[in-house]
Amino acid sequence: MKALSTMLDFPKVVLHEHLDGNLRPETLLQLSRARGVPLPADTAQGLAQWIATQANSGSLERYVASFALTVAAMASEQACERVAFEAVVDAAADGAVLAEFRMAPHLVEPYAAAGTSGVQLSAQAALAAMLSGLARGRAATGLACGMIVCGMRTDTPQAVLRNAQLAAQYQHAGVIGFDLAGAERGFPATAHAHAIALAREAGLGITLHAGEADVGERVIQAIALGATRIGHGVQIAVGPGAADRMAQARDAKVHFEVCPTSNTHTGAWPSVATHPVRDMLAHGLSVSIQADNRLVSQVTQATELQRAHSEAGLSWAQLLQGMREAALASFLPPVDIAAALLKINAWTDTSLVK
Repeated sequence: MKALSTMLDFPKVVLHEHLDGNLRPETLLQLSRARGVPLPADTAQGLAQWIATQANSGSLERYVASFALTVAAMASEQACERVAFEAVVDAAADGAVLAEFRMAPHLVEPYAAAGTSGVQLSAQAALAAMLSGLARGRAATGLACGMIVCGMRTDTPQAVLRNAQLAAQYQHAGVIGFDLAGAERGFPATAHAHAIALAREAGLGITLHAGEADVGERVIQAIALGATRIGHGVQIAVGPGAADRMAQARDAKVHFEVCPTSNTHTGAWPSVATHPVRDMLAHGLSVSIQADNRLVSQVTQATELQRAHSEAGLSWAQLLQGMREAALASFLPPVDIAAALLKINAWTDTSLVK
């Protein structure tokens, strides 16, 4: 196993991390106490352990439910700004050369209304605060970063459309993409085709969670809706027609944001060692390894890359190529992508990449 210091130097492109799954444990504790949010533990370590236990359930629905605590803690403008800022700082410390973060900003609205302060917080105000935090993080670290607005596929088409409209409104203020997240089975992306089309026509990048907790055909549907990136997508490699589906995805040149540890926690796959990422790469798919939720799954991109190497058997050359392809698939401006690629291509530690 390579030294952590060497792993931190490995150039990383963050494409798939949820702000509401990324809080530092001590930040979660402080924000929750400030808002009077009831806590299941009274220490930062205890909170982290409790969340990890809840999330490692084998069910995407139960995994998502563990976010109720983090979203409640974030239900103020100051909290949204702080969480976004710290996410950039932590990504930079983890060796990121480019970073995209995502969240559904409307999730904070009911928690803000129910808080002890009684202060309302709109999705628009929450998003503006997150963008302010990302900008402050970039100023502090130099890390190029942007925001992907999520719609929750379990919401009504009208609610998801409002999120797409909000994303388009802030397109020139740091929002770079649109996503559908949340429980997948029984909630097809096709129900939100109008919202996706609006975001795409506004010029935003489209990445959709698909083929995580539902069949691989959901990936093909997402591509048909205009997605150029797929969150997870592991079920594309499963069952009859898998080779044909992977060929379609390869020919469409979509990029897969694969999160092996998260996949084991949600029940998408039984173990990192048997994860289908190897089959996906063997069929020519563009794949990068991502962390998904640092707090909820207790990972960083550095540790996730290490697991992909030591348990799933991916070579460091494959992982580095994945970072290169992740940069090329990024929704950030070309100048930021070019700068990131220079750093990735300059990586020459032959003790690691072999």
